[in-house]
Amino acid sequence: MSALQITTGVAYLVAAVGFVVGLHMMRTPSTARRGNLMSASGMVLAVAATLVDAISRNGSLAGWIVLLAGAVVGSAAGILGARRVQMTSVPQLVSLFNAVGGGAAAAIALADLLHASPAHPIALSLSVPIVLDILIGSVTFSGSLIAAGKLQGIVASRSIRFPGSRAVNVIVALVAVVAALATILFPVGVTTVLLLLVAALGFGVLMVLPIGGADAPVVVSLLNAFTGLAVAMAGFVIGNLAMIIAGALVGAAGTILTLQMAAAMNRSVASIIIGGFAAADTATSAQPSTETEDVRALSADDVAIQLAYAQHVIIVPGYGLAAAQAQHAVAELASLLEQHGVDVKYAIHPVAGRMPGHMNVLLAEVNVPYDDLLQLDDANRAFDTCDVALVVGANDVTNPAARRPGNPVSGMPILDVDHAKAIVVLKRSMSPGYAGIPNELFTDPKSGMFFADARQGLTQIITAVKQYVTT
Repeated sequence: MSALQITTGVAYLVAAVGFVVGLHMMRTPSTARRGNLMSASGMVLAVAATLVDAISRNGSLAGWIVLLAGAVVGSAAGILGARRVQMTSVPQLVSLFNAVGGGAAAAIALADLLHASPAHPIALSLSVPIVLDILIGSVTFSGSLIAAGKLQGIVASRSIRFPGSRAVNVIVALVAVVAALATILFPVGVTTVLLLLVAALGFGVLMVLPIGGADAPVVVSLLNAFTGLAVAMAGFVIGNLAMIIAGALVGAAGTILTLQMAAAMNRSVASIIIGGFAAADTATSAQPSTETEDVRALSADDVAIQLAYAQHVIIVPGYGLAAAQAQHAVAELASLLEQHGVDVKYAIHPVAGRMPGHMNVLLAEVNVPYDDLLQLDDANRAFDTCDVALVVGANDVTNPAARRPGNPVSGMPILDVDHAKAIVVLKRSMSPGYAGIPNELFTDPKSGMFFADARQGLTQIITAVKQYVTT
């Protein structure tokens, strides 16, 4: 083994340690930024080691031109995207990153497979990861593009189904499996490779179309896990240790997160893979609720009085806050109340918003202290001593109906907002959430409804609160 090979191996090992330690540091908000930098540094080292190794192998001029062009274009797109994207559009960006990662991994395997010939057959130990890479990467690519389209509004965010859709899903999945097996056994057959590619791409589309917008956190996390697995398979294909380790870490972390998200939504991950959640049919057929009997409507002044004279306030952000881009307004309201001596905290549900951690990202953008964010268990304990709970755009994650069997949200862990002494719900209408059932919180005797767009409503509340905290 040459000195260069030893150096490259050591660089990959150091990079892998950076990945693991960085991922561990990202478990808590206080160290997440440093963990992200450490993981990024490990990736820079791995890329540098790969480039040095490639130079030592005397790559062709054309190959280097393509490599450098791809690096320049990709880096420019990444920098511009990171600088220009709004925080409310981060879920779409994450889905696009998943698509790029999965597609790139599949392209690596496809190129390797298409170079095979009867004179230079591919060994079984290599054909298996190649086929898995094409299969998983293609599903990730097409599925992530559909997910990004749903999040952006290009594709309808509702559950999209057609007669016999589940049967079509099963047929396409079987075709992909059969084509995968045939490609493993006969890796020089172009027909089976193309069939595998088309079936995998089709299954990715069919898998994500039935997923409604409210379930996006789970599917984004699942596709992120798929991206990691595809990258790991690509690492086996080209013999790159750093890709294997990084991909395995992403795949494992994404799988764990997916299971946690599914549990938080009381959904089955298996039902996602075969074409949608169990509650999707109910959700699609549900009609918006316009029932206002037993609902107590509030004005901005009513809300301001409750908040200004409270000791402990908990704000519950949801998708409505993200859609209205009201994070700046909610942070301003919290700051105003804190200056008046009110203790303000935020209750974060694991699947509030459109991706895992969506609310955390939005609140971090406006510099809300990490210590003020209460996760599910801590938040539910805090509601017992809360004077006012202000719900901004959250729906199903606060519905007490989840504590009873026989409805689409049964068994779903929720924020116990109804344990607060008083409840204010800021929402545009009485329309139900994705589950398609009325939120029983809205008719709770302790609840008051302030009907407004989240940003406009918070602005009105801020103006009204100032009259009480400055007198």
